[in-house]
Amino acid sequence: MSLRCIEREIRVPETMAGLRLDQALAQLLAEFSRGRLQAWIKARQVTVDGRILRARDRIKGGEQIVIKAELDESAAAVEPEQIALNVIYEDRDLLVINKEAGMVVHPAAGHARGTLQNALLYHSSALTALPRAGIVHRLDKLTSGIMVVAKTLEAHHSLVSQLQTRKMSRQYLALVHGVMPSGGSIEAPIGRHPVDRKRMAVVAAGKEATTHYRVHRRFRRHTLLEVKLESGRTHQIRVHMAYLRYPLVGDPVYGGRFKLPPGAGQELTEALQRFRRQALHAQTLALVHPRSNRPMRWSAPVPADMAALLELLAQDCGQCDNNENSG
Repeated sequence: MSLRCIEREIRVPETMAGLRLDQALAQLLAEFSRGRLQAWIKARQVTVDGRILRARDRIKGGEQIVIKAELDESAAAVEPEQIALNVIYEDRDLLVINKEAGMVVHPAAGHARGTLQNALLYHSSALTALPRAGIVHRLDKLTSGIMVVAKTLEAHHSLVSQLQTRKMSRQYLALVHGVMPSGGSIEAPIGRHPVDRKRMAVVAAGKEATTHYRVHRRFRRHTLLEVKLESGRTHQIRVHMAYLRYPLVGDPVYGGRFKLPPGAGQELTEALQRFRRQALHAQTLALVHPRSNRPMRWSAPVPADMAALLELLAQDCGQCDNNENSG
């Protein structure tokens, strides 16, 4: 076992007043998981102005937090792996990639290898010095699309701040069951499902979450949406759409009972049956470059499996209402 002593002193910004202690630490120490930080708090290895607090205790802002803990580096080590990355843009500060559906972002139980983090460490050994190899946000395993990775600590701090202040904009394409009459917004808190702890759900005690959606194209029994988030809760788009009774096509967790358009042809029927992942794609990303302060924007093309399904739905639709950007 290889242990490393962690000693940190942090002044809590006044803007964090009202947050739980573990929430504040998760933002201030993005290189460590929230679970690890909670374990340190429980082990009394974290003090706030010299006092021992619980993870759920609220902070007022301005406190001095001191952490003295031990990190098992042998358990935390992530090995570089030669895995191809679809790089859209790269400079000395940023790396923008188009993640394929099926790739896990971070190593976790059952996914110790083959992740984006493993691939990034092979792509650039300098990323070993950054929290989680520079990853500042994530996509679900079965969601495709655009992600940004920091290549320096300065860029990492900037991108985390832009995420927290909503200066970083991400737009998704989502194919849902049902024909939506118009776009709109949903504000509904998201937390762990009260019975199935592996799922998320809209629950009164959850974290506030806002999703904006716009009709991009209607089909006979489906709708293609443009979706933007004001928050980044786990499975947010999938949970909110299911809550509205327009679940994502192919969603293995929140999709509900499999449905077919009445009278669908064999090719479309088979395509829908074969589509075993949520039809969700992170299409565009916009941010302010951390070094130049210039606004930048990138797009990732719709993946082949989703594009093929959309084409079959369009053929099935015939003369139905296909007004783009309506609602």
